[in-house]
Amino acid sequence: MMTDKEVRALQPADKRYMRLIVDGLYIEVVPAGHKYWWLSFKKNNKRRKFLLGKYPDLSLKEARIACAEKRRSVDISLGDVPYNLKFSELVWDWYKVKIASKAPSYSRTVEGRIQQYVLPPFINRSAADIKPGEITSVIKSIQEKGYIDTSHRILSIYKQVFRYGIGLHALVYDPTSGTGDVIISVRHKHMASVTDPRDVADLMTKIYYYRQPKVRNAMLFSAYTFCRPGEIRGALWSEIDFDRAEWRIPAERMKMRRIHLVPLSRQAMEVLKNQKSILEAADNRSQFVFPSERSPHISMSADTVRVAIRSLGFGPEQMTAHGFRSMASTILNESGLWPGDAIERQLAHVPGNDDIRAAYNYAQYLPERIKMMQWYADYLDGLMLNC
Repeated sequence: MMTDKEVRALQPADKRYMRLIVDGLYIEVVPAGHKYWWLSFKKNNKRRKFLLGKYPDLSLKEARIACAEKRRSVDISLGDVPYNLKFSELVWDWYKVKIASKAPSYSRTVEGRIQQYVLPPFINRSAADIKPGEITSVIKSIQEKGYIDTSHRILSIYKQVFRYGIGLHALVYDPTSGTGDVIISVRHKHMASVTDPRDVADLMTKIYYYRQPKVRNAMLFSAYTFCRPGEIRGALWSEIDFDRAEWRIPAERMKMRRIHLVPLSRQAMEVLKNQKSILEAADNRSQFVFPSERSPHISMSADTVRVAIRSLGFGPEQMTAHGFRSMASTILNESGLWPGDAIERQLAHVPGNDDIRAAYNYAQYLPERIKMMQWYADYLDGLMLNC
């Protein structure tokens, strides 16, 4: 059996791992450094796992007691599902079985949504006691903050968790049923963007003077690199090569599952250096370039840039977070200075007949792309100076 000193000495690795303590009690260590107690055992050829608590909030001695109590609370008639299953246990069990093995960028995003939105309203509640009206209230409170898209993503997690619970026979009904009928629907629109030089100048100037520096940096970095919003939010410091002025996005974080190389202009590098100094001054050691304000262990919310753009006076029919891409595409193509293939490759668009070669040749047209990215950043800055 491991001692408390040995548990305390366990260090995080690139991937989460578990160590057996005794008789089904495990300690899990995640890359961020957090440690969690789990009861894990196999019965009738089926593996069951239950979250017991976080270390050191729950000491080794307390974890052993909790482990024994949890074993006693298992109701065999319900197929190894504990009686009065806590909502937090059900959520993390669902996450372990359904989400943890998926792409790291996706699983991190879901984990962040769980910690920020899904768990807090029901952290100490029994899963079976949660009522439909309570779920509706939580979703509406998110929408009242203007986070419509996020609210539907959170509702989707609730639906999946409760249906998972029904499959385990821990629940008899889904309290999310009907919730979607009484909340605001997601309005899918084209990814609007500004392209007229006067409008682009207005946008860039307002971004430059935006009052929140970390959000301003996220918008500027979006403009200078014109990567997809999810790629921007999920950017890791480990992906940035300051010496080579490159951002290398791994395949698992790209829409097309291919490595993407982003040459960084002087302006983009200045944004990164400014962001790094802001985080260091706040003793924020997040792996994310643009971490959430709520926790350094999750990335900035998908709604943060969207809401910031709205606050600048640009409606959804004028500009979106995704619109930085179409803005760049229009300006670069209309300039007539750059090969269309270089522009498309920088946008991470791959022609259908170039699929296999593109999976490896991510540096294709790199000399042109380096010059193009610097020209584009200079162009945007020039508009700001002349507006």
